[in-house]
Amino acid sequence: MAEASLGRAVGAATAALSISIISYFVFFSDRSKLNRWKKTSLNQETNGGKIRRGLVGAIGNTPLIRINSLSDATGCEILGKAEFLNPGGSVKDRVAVKIIEEALENGDLVEGGVVTEGSAGSTAISLATVAPAFGCRCHVVIPDDAAIEKSQILEALGAVVERVRPVSITHRDHFVNVAKRRALEANIAKMDATVQLNGHVIHKGHSEETSRINSRGGYFADQFENLANYRAHYDWTGPEIWKQTKGKIDAFVAAAGTGGTIAGVSRFLKEKNKSIKCFLIDPPGSGLFNKVTRGVMYTKEEAEGKRLKNPFDTITEGIGINRITKNFMMAELDGAYRGTDQEAVEMSRFLLRNDGLFVGSSSAMNCVGVVRVARALGPGHTIVTILCDSGMRHLSKFFNDQYLAEHGLTPTATGLEFLLTLN
Repeated sequence: MAEASLGRAVGAATAALSISIISYFVFFSDRSKLNRWKKTSLNQETNGGKIRRGLVGAIGNTPLIRINSLSDATGCEILGKAEFLNPGGSVKDRVAVKIIEEALENGDLVEGGVVTEGSAGSTAISLATVAPAFGCRCHVVIPDDAAIEKSQILEALGAVVERVRPVSITHRDHFVNVAKRRALEANIAKMDATVQLNGHVIHKGHSEETSRINSRGGYFADQFENLANYRAHYDWTGPEIWKQTKGKIDAFVAAAGTGGTIAGVSRFLKEKNKSIKCFLIDPPGSGLFNKVTRGVMYTKEEAEGKRLKNPFDTITEGIGINRITKNFMMAELDGAYRGTDQEAVEMSRFLLRNDGLFVGSSSAMNCVGVVRVARALGPGHTIVTILCDSGMRHLSKFFNDQYLAEHGLTPTATGLEFLLTLN
């Protein structure tokens, strides 16, 4: 009798426990679905070490590397922010996180929606890397003269990749404008959806599966004009640099494409210490050097009617532009320097030989800028730049000997003698 009573008690307790467990998972599964993308970049202290919260939590807090060869050659402390160590392989991981987080918080993007972007590579790869962590998908429009490995990486990441011919930003088929249209089309498809009584979503002329995929709408990331780009570096990259240098920094230099990095970092550092000098390094074909130094986007010769209809397109990818973006307008700069394609190529090989740093074209141009600034300021200064990405996604062009030879850019220097005395 006692055993029977005990059995009934145990059974009742088990049933109660089961109900509690089921209730817990029912309640918190819905709760986690709503909140799983929030605060993903926070880290959790465990057993004296840091456990990163998912992929997004692994972004940022990149090391600041002393570039020994350039430091020894200039007498300055030359430090590179190793952004190529981010999960998506570039500084654009920060931007991707900020853009998607803000869009989700604002309701402009919903879980299951598609993020579209026009990009020469790095931002697209970062968005394709990060989007699944937020339950979203990615559609990328990329110019067809970008390194082919970038498209291959994007496709491997599961993004829809659309390659288009390079045209002016004023043309409706510029890769940025096409990406904007793709988001609009996804939103039109969402608006056209009809919810049936059985809960299925059907679109005219589409299968049920296609309709289900398209029914969540699209969001145009708009990295050039979206100030989430600037905020990613003002709130995140700049403070990291300040903390890592313990505030002992004399100058910061970087190239600009969208302008988000140089704007966010320069503004943050200037607010911390007005005496910190911030400079732009600009590649061939870009008008930003003229804008910073002369207040206009063209040179004196170009103003006299000699401007080429098709200015030389730099071999460096992702930097240089001939318009002022909202992000770049936020920058606080003390000056600008020019760099050449030859210098960028030579610098990349110099860093590989002397430091073991295998960096991409924009990183190499940034290091050209660092030496320019170091020579201008003189020995004893601490100068920081961004090592944007590695050379892994630049193999078909920037690290292709045949391609370089065809463009007269074969590297021949043994030291830093390749650095020209330009502004």
